[in-house]
Amino acid sequence: MRFKRRTLMQIADLICGNFPAETSYFRYRSSSFLTEFFADADTDYEHDGSTRQWWVADTLEKILAEPHTGAGTVPASFARVIQVLMDPADAFNDDKDRSGALQMLNAALARDGFEAYYASDRRCYLRHIATNTTTAFDLNPHRPFSAAEVERRAQLAAYLDTASEDDLIEEILLPLYRQLGFHRVTAAGHKDKALEYGKDVWMKFTLPTQHVLYFGLQAKKGKLDAAGATRTSNANIAEIYNQVLMMLGHEIFDPEFGKRVLVDHAFIVAGGEITKQARAWLGNKLDATQRRSVIFMDRNDILDLFVVTNLPLPAAALPTAVAPSTWPDEPPF
Repeated sequence: MRFKRRTLMQIADLICGNFPAETSYFRYRSSSFLTEFFADADTDYEHDGSTRQWWVADTLEKILAEPHTGAGTVPASFARVIQVLMDPADAFNDDKDRSGALQMLNAALARDGFEAYYASDRRCYLRHIATNTTTAFDLNPHRPFSAAEVERRAQLAAYLDTASEDDLIEEILLPLYRQLGFHRVTAAGHKDKALEYGKDVWMKFTLPTQHVLYFGLQAKKGKLDAAGATRTSNANIAEIYNQVLMMLGHEIFDPEFGKRVLVDHAFIVAGGEITKQARAWLGNKLDATQRRSVIFMDRNDILDLFVVTNLPLPAAALPTAVAPSTWPDEPPF
């Protein structure tokens, strides 16, 4: 990810605080405070005594050149720099909610297709405007969650208890896979049951080598089990078996390349639990080649990934009564 030099110089001005003290929304930082600033952002850059604005712009350029994954994102180090810059504790003059500071920052970021916003945890995040992708700091779904993340996870779990299969696909899975770096994420006519061929969604993922892998996805609202008698809210794995065979055997048309391709991997996604018996039964029924192509994803995987990617909750999952807030662009959760 590369930003225009003009954008970097404007952000550098904000970090340095090169504005009249009586009207500034950003604190002034001398050489030693610039070193402290970048240390707070978990980087090792130290000011070398050169012109502050130019040095900061050069440093930001180096940070943006760091390796990172996902289209429409920036390196986590750059996102941390923005978060330190927009710390609510650094509010200056009459800008207590930092709306003035946010407006100045977004005026610079918009040139390169990004915007900053405050989330419910009072921290500032970066979002790519075209793809609505938020840069996540730690995508490890097995890390300890903060109190705010635990609350969001509980709200999403309650939403999944009442969501329909179409809601699961449209409100949860499509935004999630786009955030994770998949592209051409396309619902395959689930509502009208037209041209599904065993898959509710198809998508593709580009490897660092520029090779492309294709994925099909079959989603079920509730629990997947291997019981002989299926309850109302559950789905039997035998039904999934037929859909997996259709998914792996039917070609999809990729309009970007103008050709038909086979699915490389099949996602089996459930809004509830996928039992060990169901996984074992499906593994035994599929041959070795097909078995390697199947990826399971159940409720816990969905909840953890949705939280760590910092995606906004669906509107129906939000509390019915939300206290008014002066924080700009804050999702009401």
